[in-house]
Parts: sequence; C-alpha cells; structure tokens
Amino acid sequence: METCRPPDSSSTASGKEVYMEEEEEEEEEVMYEEDLCDDDEEEVASAVQDIGGLNEAEKPLVRAEVCPYLRDSDGKPTADSKNGLKSDGGAAAAAATAAGAAAAAGGGVGPKTTMFTWFVVLALLGVWSSVAVVYFDVVDYDSVIARAKEFRVNFSEVLQGKLMAYDRDGDGDFDMEDAKVLLGLKDPVTFEVGGRPAEEHDRARPADTQDPDRARPADTQDPDRARPADTQDPDRARPADTQDPDRARPADTQDPDRARPADTQDPAVCPQAPLVEEFVPDDPREDSGHPYEDKVETIDTTGVLVEEVMAEDTVVESGKYVTSSKVSQETESRSDQKVKEKTKKSKPKLLNKLDKTIKVEIDAAEKLRKKGKVEEALKSFEALVQRFPQSPRARYGKAQAEDDVAEKQRSNDLLQRAINSYREASELPSATPDLIRVTLKRRAERQQFLGRNRGALLTLERLVEVFPEDLGLKNDLGVAHLLIGDNKGAKRVYEEVLAVAPSDGFAMVHYGFILKSENQIAESIPYLKGGLESGAPGTDDGRFYFHLGDALQRVGDDSAYHWYELGHQRGHFASVWQRSLYNVDGLQAQPWWTPQETGYTDLVKALERGWKAIREEVLAVMDLKTGLFMPEEENLRERGDWGQYTLWQQGRKAGDACRSVPKTCSLLERFPEATNCKRGQIKFSVMQPGTHVWPHTGPTNCRLRMHLGLVVPEEGCRIRCTNQTRAWEEGRVLIFDDSFEHEVWQEAASYRLILIVDVWHPALSAHQRQTLSPI
Repeated sequence: METCRPPDSSSTASGKEVYMEEEEEEEEEVMYEEDLCDDDEEEVASAVQDIGGLNEAEKPLVRAEVCPYLRDSDGKPTADSKNGLKSDGGAAAAAATAAGAAAAAGGGVGPKTTMFTWFVVLALLGVWSSVAVVYFDVVDYDSVIARAKEFRVNFSEVLQGKLMAYDRDGDGDFDMEDAKVLLGLKDPVTFEVGGRPAEEHDRARPADTQDPDRARPADTQDPDRARPADTQDPDRARPADTQDPDRARPADTQDPDRARPADTQDPAVCPQAPLVEEFVPDDPREDSGHPYEDKVETIDTTGVLVEEVMAEDTVVESGKYVTSSKVSQETESRSDQKVKEKTKKSKPKLLNKLDKTIKVEIDAAEKLRKKGKVEEALKSFEALVQRFPQSPRARYGKAQAEDDVAEKQRSNDLLQRAINSYREASELPSATPDLIRVTLKRRAERQQFLGRNRGALLTLERLVEVFPEDLGLKNDLGVAHLLIGDNKGAKRVYEEVLAVAPSDGFAMVHYGFILKSENQIAESIPYLKGGLESGAPGTDDGRFYFHLGDALQRVGDDSAYHWYELGHQRGHFASVWQRSLYNVDGLQAQPWWTPQETGYTDLVKALERGWKAIREEVLAVMDLKTGLFMPEEENLRERGDWGQYTLWQQGRKAGDACRSVPKTCSLLERFPEATNCKRGQIKFSVMQPGTHVWPHTGPTNCRLRMHLGLVVPEEGCRIRCTNQTRAWEEGRVLIFDDSFEHEVWQEAASYRLILIVDVWHPALSAHQRQTLSPI
C-alpha cells in the first residue's frame, strides 16, 4: 500500500524508485570519486557502525547507498573560504595539486628519481604549501573541522533521513531487515501509524470491522487529526489511516452525497481536515411565528394552570398521550425553556442620571428593606430624600418602606403616607417611564386595599393616559370601574380593548360578565367561554366559571356542569353542587339539615311556636301596601313576581323595618346566631303564582338558611336542593345549605309567603364569626 507524499516531494513513488532515479543520474560522474569510495572500505565500515553494523551480504547495498553522501553529489568543492576559494577537497587535495604543478615545472619526475629526492621535494612542497595555506588563507580550517564533525555526528541522521523510504519494519532506521527487502529476500511490508505492519493490523481485525480510531467521536480522536485545516502542516505526509473523517464517522453521520460503503473506499486517498464539531439543527418550533399559536393549555385538578399535559395525568387513561421518546421529551423541555426565556420580561429601568450617581446608597437602603429591617430602611430613604429631593428612585424607596412599615404595624395612617409618597415619586419630572408605571400601579393597589376605589380609578386613568397602548393597564382600569359599580364605564373600556385585541382573554371574560349582569345571557356565553379557554392571566376566577355555567343553564345547555366540574377541579368550588365562592374550609357540607344537626333547636322551636303572630304582622304590612316589599334584584328569576321585605342585612337592622313588625323582631333578637350573622339576612319573601327561580347558589358556606312557612298553597310550591325536592308547610321550618344549588317553582293559584332566617354555620368558632367579612 502506497503512502501519501507531501506536496513538495520529488516523486509520488516509493523510496526505492526515488533512489534508482538518483543512481541513473550519477553514471556520468568522474571515476575518481567512485575509486575513492571503493578504496576506503574502512571508512565506509566506520560510517555505518552507527546503525548497528552490516554483514557481508549487506555491504554492496550500503556502499551504493552511502557513497553518494560521502562525496558531494556533483564531485566539486562546495564550501567557500574567506578568500573565495573552495576548500571541501581538504589539505590532501591541495597537496596533490601542488605536487602535480611541481612535477610539470621540473619537466617531470621519472622512475630513476631516488626516494630521497622525492622525500625532499615532498617536504619542501609541504612546507611551502603550509605557509601558503596559512598566509593566504587558502583553506578554511574552521569549515573543514565543522564539516568533519558534522559528518561524524550526523551520519546516522543522514541515513535515517535519506534512507527512511527503506524502513520496512517500523523501527525508525535502515537495518538488515530492510536490506533483505531491497535484495528481494523478503516481501515488502507497508506500515500504519505506530510502526505496526498493515498486513498484521488487517489480520488482527475482521474485514468488516473499521479502525476504532475511525469510529471514535470527533472530540476523542488524535488532536492532530482534529485540528482545523488552517492549523495543520501542509507539507506533512499524512499516514494512510488518517483518512477523511467523513469516512470515519458512523454511517448515519456521513456525507449523504457519498454513496460508497466505508469498506469500498480508496485507502490511499489523503485525509482532509475534519470538522471541528458536527452541525446540530435548531428546534424547528423556534421558527414559528408566535410561541403560543399552537400551544394547547389545559386545566388540572390542583387549581394551577399548566401549559402541557403531564405524562402522569394521562398514562392511565390512554397511552397515546405519552411521549414515546425520552429524547423528544428533553427536546420539548428545552423548547419550553427557550419559550419562557424569550417571553421573560426585561427588568424595569428605575434609575435616572441622578439616581445612578447615588446608586450605592440606594442599594444599601434597599438591602435593609429586603432583609425586613423596614424601620431602618425608612430612615435611610428619608435621609436620601432629604439630600436629593429630586431623586425619583429615593422617593419611591421611601414609599415602599412606608408601605412595609404600615403593613407591619397595621397602620392605615402610614399606608396613606405611602400612597402620597408613591404619587410624589411619579410626579417628579425626571422619573423614568418604568418607575412611573410601577409606582402608580402600586398606588392604585393600595388605594383599593383601603377601599378608596374612586381614588384608585383616578390613578389608573392617569396611567392609561401616560401609556395609552398598554392594554393591561386598560384592563385594570375596567376592573376599577366595576369595583365602584360603574358597569357602563367598564363596558366602554373593554369594548376599546376588544376592538384592538379581539382575543384578549382578560377583556373577554369581564365583558361577558358585564353582559350577563345586564341579562344578555346568550350574548355573554361566547365571551365568558372564550376568555376561560384562552387561559390568559386573570381569567382563572371562580366567578367566571360560576356565571358561564349559570348562563348555559338558563339557555338549556347541559354543558354547564362541564364548566362547574372544571371550576371544582381548579379549586374554585367545593363540588359541582356546592359552588359558593366565599368559603371557610373544613365546614360540614350537606344540602339538608335537621334542627338537631344545627344545634339551633331553641330558635327553631321559637319560630314554629310564634309563626302565627309573625304571619299577622307581615300580612298587615302587605295589606297596607306600604311598599316595604321590594322586587328581587339579583336577577334570579326566569319569570314571575318575587318580592322581599328585609329586616336584618349583614348582621345589622335594615333601617326602620322592625317598626312595622315589632313582635317578629323582638323574637329574633333573642338569637344572636341569626341577628349577628354578617353573612346572612332575615327577610320576608312573597312569591306570586307563575314564578320560577333559576338554579343558583348562595355566596358562602358560612351560613345555613331556615324557611318558616307562613302562607303556603296546598299544591304547586316546591324547592329543590341538589337532587332532593321538598315542599313548605305552614308553621314548620325547613333548613338547608343555600351554598348548594337550589331551584324554586311557584305554580299554585295564590301567593306563597315565608320568613327567611340565615344563621351562622354551627361549626364556626366565635372568633371566626366576629372576624369574617360581611356579605
């Protein structure tokens, strides 16, 4: 097998061929040089002593190899002396030349000349030659000595460098084994890197097994092979086994244009520089127009919005949802991480030029605040504001510290100070836009916390003026309108948002909520449904599940219970039936109760014993038509006439209502579980024939509801709670939990009159009853 040659090599043939070309060129040289080499057998033997010696069979070959290097290739002197004369011939050559000249001058010297004469002549010639050489600097002795030393020291290197083409056993020099190959006594052997014979290497592995070095990944191979093309020595002959890395790569990573199998490729092709690393294509999903366009968001049972279906949730039901490849799972995970990184908001820029000059001091004060040392932080920020009154960041830090101290001390006065400081920071002329945004948003939140919803509305209106393109701020402004009961203002804001962004989920659910409150039931459904399906932030609210299901029920769509189930899975509802939104966890939940189960048997007995006196008082009010009965205002009726007369609301008497029914109120005042129930009511309810009340639920599980029958027609009046339906009886009390779904029909020929008394859930403690917010 032939090996690759460097580009400047004199031949691409083997070393033997190179040598034969040189020998043919030497045939025309003068015979003096050949005789000199042939006569100096001892010098030749000494010269080859460095390579281990030769036997008799090897001497002719070595003589032929060595002699051309014992003389100059053209037989002429090569070293220049200081005076320009050549000196490679040595002193002997100079003496011989001088002797010849003397003989010619003397007419020749015949054989009769005595030995003494020759001795004298030679002696004289030697003396004068020495004088001439020294005086005229004919011979450069330094060059001669250096030449001799170079010949002695580097002779083995010469042989190794020039005869390396004959090194056939991989030992790094020319010896007897190599000579046997040249003499035809042994078959030639080719080598691979490391001196291992190629035929032996081939025998050591099966024919279809590739070189392990070729199978290794690119990053584990010989560094010389992995070097980029521009760093490799172009003159360096590359061994045969360092072939193209495209052939060494596994079959699945090879050049697709290379159709030949690895075992049929030309082994003599010189290697090319391997690639530094293999190209890995990017995830094609990153090139999609929008990272969310194709994303399907789902709802889990833990109340957390998840972005993809987890394998644990689907493997039991169906294996088709389980990712079949671990690699694809990791790819999806990396893709999701990239999406999150792309959508991550940049950090707000709160510092202006002045703030940057005092950043160290601001950071020190902020560090105290974050460590919980809010009083110290407040002092530090107050000092900064005193020194730099035009620093928006220092004033904003002061407002935050005041906010924290107010929360720690539960002080409304300090919170109001913080609200004022937020405003001052936002009004400084050099405040950055980001600082204005965060400052006013926090101010509006704290105003709403204090119940100052109109002030929060004004703050948000200013924000929208400063940032008119920010739909998020407009959505917040719509909520502010709803908090003050301004549904029309909220509706106008959300219509503006939806005109620009029709698929804005937050605006959709709130707009649907407003439509439903206006009794536009069918129109509200697509907005409520679309907003919930969007999964947008702020849409995961039990109220929207509640009203969507209610709207679907009212149009006769049974899919309402699908949304109720989703609301339950999200943690908004205790169950599909019990859908109250203001709850206390751990309370016993059942639709119907007995007086004994409630523990309020005394109240029940008092009501049932005094039912007639109660009825007489309320009938007198009805006959007088004083207008104390008000139409039901919660939009719970599908049809009919339903009036109410309220005595207690949220634990307080309703004005002068008790003046018309003093006996009833006197009886009830003995039972604080009813009159102090801040999450309930005490009222008379009159329902005319032909009335139907939609299925609905009360707002809280913190109360139970008692119905005392006063005027009840014999047939046609009934109430359903969950899947149980019952009827009223005059002088008897029904007890149920109105946080469960219930529905009422009045299909009798005359009106139905009852007294409704709400009481605290018996499981609530005295502390809870005192601290729970009113509803």
